[in-house]
Amino acid sequence: MILFEHIRCPLHRYTFSVRPIREWVEANAEGYVLNLFAGRTILALNEVRNDIDPEMVAEFHLDALEFLRTWNGRKFNTVILDPPYAYRKSMELYNGHICSPFRQLKDALIPVIQPYGIVMTFGYHSIVMGRNREFELQKLALFSHGGAIHDTIACIERFNPVASGPA
Repeated sequence: MILFEHIRCPLHRYTFSVRPIREWVEANAEGYVLNLFAGRTILALNEVRNDIDPEMVAEFHLDALEFLRTWNGRKFNTVILDPPYAYRKSMELYNGHICSPFRQLKDALIPVIQPYGIVMTFGYHSIVMGRNREFELQKLALFSHGGAIHDTIACIERFNPVASGPA
């Protein structure tokens, strides 16, 4: 069963600066957290922060794909994916640097997450990690910003690497 939540809140260019979204993330994250596109908002979590923009407060300032491919620390219980949702946002928020292709990011994420860990994905769509990568959708939140503004869709999926493996 998938849990669905509908939350009305304003929109801001930095997703987690919006109190209801930040509180939702903090309430749903588990353990050791990777915030791959960290932005300006520091979450009340045990998080490792990466943001390609050197002006953001983060331990790492790498392209997301490069971060995932070179990470050799401990595995994460939660990975937060809040990339720019569109080409325009990439240009606006990352000074013309286009973020890594999402499909490659999802594939590269597997080695850095603990079995049974979760991935939180934010965007204008619900295209997520998926069953083919052994993830199971557990929670879907729709953050409604009102008017003609795109809603923000958040998905939480649990990595279940034994679900499709041999019995």
